[in-house]
Amino acid sequence: MLTELDQRMLKEAYAEAVAGYNQGGLPIGAILARGEEIIGRGHNQRVQKGSPILHAEMDCYQEAGRLHPSVYKQCTLYTTLSPCYMCGGTTLLFGVPRMVVGEMRTIEAADDWLKSQGVEVILADDPDCYALMQKFISEHPDIWAEDIGNAGIEGTYHSH
Repeated sequence: MLTELDQRMLKEAYAEAVAGYNQGGLPIGAILARGEEIIGRGHNQRVQKGSPILHAEMDCYQEAGRLHPSVYKQCTLYTTLSPCYMCGGTTLLFGVPRMVVGEMRTIEAADDWLKSQGVEVILADDPDCYALMQKFISEHPDIWAEDIGNAGIEGTYHSH
């Protein structure tokens, strides 16, 4: 169930997505939070830094730094787009029990797999997250094609 806190934190993740978009990168943002406390934040930086692995979630975990496993177990990861298996696997590795996904209409990747592994995955179906992704894809179809081709996402891409 999406709470008022979830909505506020997803807005923070969206702000990260906008930052990435404004830098010319993929507009995907993530927040790691323990209740009201934001522990880490990040946005996709594959284009900006030429990195094959700096997806929003990975950038967020990197920014959070080393944390005791007990901290991760109290956190929720907020991400504006359905996570790939790399980011989902990192979430499992760290033991984050809960994830709020802004939208999966653009691409549906590791959500069902994460659920099958015991992660509580909540879909917000946020229209702002969706609209920003669609705007980016229409402006930069080549970058989007590279991202989904090289990121190992075995999901369903929906072009609307």
